[in-house]
Amino acid sequence: EIHTNEKEVTEKEVTLHLLPGEQLLCEASTVLKYVQEDSCQHGVYGRLVCTDFKIAFLGDDESALDNDETQFKNKVVGENDITLHCVDQIYGVFDEKKKTLFGQLKKYPEKLIIHCKDLRVFQFCLRYTKEEEVKRIVSGIIHHTQAPKLLKRLFLFSYATAAQNNTVTDPKNHTIMFDTLKDWCWELERTKGNMKYKAVSVNEGYKVCERLPAYFVVPTPLPEENVQRFQGHGIPIWCWSCHNGSALLKMSALPKEQDDGILQIQKSFLDGVYKTIHRPPYEIVKTEDLSSNFLSLQEIQTAYSKFKQLFLIDNSTEFWDTDIKWFSLLESSSWLDIIRRCLKKAIEITECMEAQNMNVLLLEENASDLCCLISSLVQLMMDPHCRTRIGFQSLIQKEWVMGGHCFLDRCNHLRQNDKEEHQRQLSLPLTQSKSSPKRGFFREETDHLIKNLLGKRISKLINSSDELQDNFREFYDSWHSKPTDYHGLLLPHIEGPEIKVWAQRYLRWIPEAQILGGSRVATMSKLLEMIEEVQSLQEKIDERHHSQQAPQAEAPCLLRNSARLSSLFPFALLQRHSSKPVLPTSGWKALGDEDDLAKREDEFVDLGDV
Repeated sequence: EIHTNEKEVTEKEVTLHLLPGEQLLCEASTVLKYVQEDSCQHGVYGRLVCTDFKIAFLGDDESALDNDETQFKNKVVGENDITLHCVDQIYGVFDEKKKTLFGQLKKYPEKLIIHCKDLRVFQFCLRYTKEEEVKRIVSGIIHHTQAPKLLKRLFLFSYATAAQNNTVTDPKNHTIMFDTLKDWCWELERTKGNMKYKAVSVNEGYKVCERLPAYFVVPTPLPEENVQRFQGHGIPIWCWSCHNGSALLKMSALPKEQDDGILQIQKSFLDGVYKTIHRPPYEIVKTEDLSSNFLSLQEIQTAYSKFKQLFLIDNSTEFWDTDIKWFSLLESSSWLDIIRRCLKKAIEITECMEAQNMNVLLLEENASDLCCLISSLVQLMMDPHCRTRIGFQSLIQKEWVMGGHCFLDRCNHLRQNDKEEHQRQLSLPLTQSKSSPKRGFFREETDHLIKNLLGKRISKLINSSDELQDNFREFYDSWHSKPTDYHGLLLPHIEGPEIKVWAQRYLRWIPEAQILGGSRVATMSKLLEMIEEVQSLQEKIDERHHSQQAPQAEAPCLLRNSARLSSLFPFALLQRHSSKPVLPTSGWKALGDEDDLAKREDEFVDLGDV
């Protein structure tokens, strides 16, 4: 229950911070934001507001954080802010029944659940809110997040009008927008690419192609009239140059034609382009066709849809039910394997440029999806400037914004692609979906781990269907054997067990993850240390007791009858002692049953620092 009066509300009210051009649309007071959904239903009291940019919850506990200047804060959105474009689905709870909200409502819910595209889940209790305010805030949120929009109604237009236009003179200390010829020339000079490449303004005013930026960079010998011939398709566009002179380029494929005459013209055109870049100083160019030899966008979309369902959970009961089959569900989504394959492809390109001194040409249908991703990963790995705040912002501007990525279609910002009530079909190129080969992600490329734990005999049982090339593996292993240089080349680990999930998402329903101040966490840590010490002493007593009374022949039986098995079962019978946690939640009780865990779908595995 909440006991307040009007005077207390006025004193505790937290100020809403608005960006330039941002307008408050509707609000509701006496809203309870649930910290987590459990039997106690703890929450924080405050105001729920909706602007033309975000949904924000202003809790009483935020006033202390606002006065703390040492607190790290996002200057655009706060912890309890949800941008309108980040909202994925909205649900309402009516008499303990959860329903999807859309359109005009005849009855308004007592609880509002918002699923976000960044895998956050917000739950707001509206039982204590005035009926008029409930109607206003729920209708406002549904309209501004679910209804179709006009392009000019997006917040960025009002923000651009209201924000001050600061003239940038020094590109070293500011984000490069790459909307002028000067910006591209500065990037060429920074990467030492101006000896082989030139910035062109042939698309100024977008008179050649709206997909290409107004200014971009091409190889110096390439005639500018070639850009106009097929509206920028089939033209190698420069992305970045390495310190050794090798470069990363991208190219959009020529349109598919059925007419033989046009096909012959396209072929001769491409032959001329390749001859241009296959001559000094462009001696060696390796082509990576991302449209046919890599992931499809449908495959990525399907995997992500499965993956996000593991995190968009509303209550702790549902969490513990899925926790029993966590690794099976995670692997079946294929999302982590897609991440690994993207990282692996980026490292392969890095090896070509760094070790083999080869130019790499990325080829894709429109060069605006996977090209943006792979080229960004390569630059993050090879260029320390891109790992700075300003450098990273400039990278996003160059590869994604000016690179022509279809944000409106891919993220469905205008909400104009809904086919049915709440089943969204994103606008994707009609490329054939390729199913990835069946393999265990957590057993992928773990030869070194398995050899260390179980020896060569067991490693034969775990075969990788995606073996790394010898030169690539040599480059990868030799780099990781050296001390890490954060100011130079930086390669991620791509073995299956190294690809991890965000801990703050998976641990959301574990109570300790939500404790403020940390006092109980510290207490729990100390208690666990004491429990471990007591358990160790108990093991020594048991060991002595069994050595005195039990025959030697019965020792293997003790091992086989262990209540908990190793996570490496059935490959190894290693005794693994474990204690039940102090917190008596239903999930821990389920995991602590005395039945044989090998009969379950997944054995008990300690998550560690997932």
